[in-house]
Amino acid sequence: MKDALAIHRWLLAHQVHHEIVRLPRAMTCSDELPEVLSASPAICLAVTVYEVTTRIAREPVAIVTSVGSPPRPGLIGGILGARRVRPASAFTVNSATDYASGLVCPLLLPATLTVLVDERLTGIATSVYVPTGERHTALLIRADHLLTLVSGRVVDLTRQGSRREAATFPLAG
Repeated sequence: MKDALAIHRWLLAHQVHHEIVRLPRAMTCSDELPEVLSASPAICLAVTVYEVTTRIAREPVAIVTSVGSPPRPGLIGGILGARRVRPASAFTVNSATDYASGLVCPLLLPATLTVLVDERLTGIATSVYVPTGERHTALLIRADHLLTLVSGRVVDLTRQGSRREAATFPLAG
């Protein structure tokens, strides 16, 4: 599993200014970052992994968004032309990302993993917090630096889905 040290070393090798922040208490998932750090949910990022079923195959897809704006599965299905979108199991998340489920960092993700980045993140002019795969640390990095390092496709996750989209791409639970 990847951890804060692996991320720190990789960022040092790329000469990117960052800080590994020791959290005052452990967290179980990235949704807890705003509460643990007393920070706005808009500057705390999360990676949510979904299992997406298309006509050809079933594969994991990672979505990078702010904790305050979680992705809608129906919209993701519409963007990817998927028949079905559902949250990935912890085993799938761990296998696909090499991070602990719920604490996935958007950096160092495998090249074979499809990554979608919320377009709204490109408008953040400050530093953001992201998980490191560990329960006791977070990464503080400028948003623009992070986005240049994330290998993913920037997409609009604010589009309003139609009833047809919701029927065609249901959330299985």
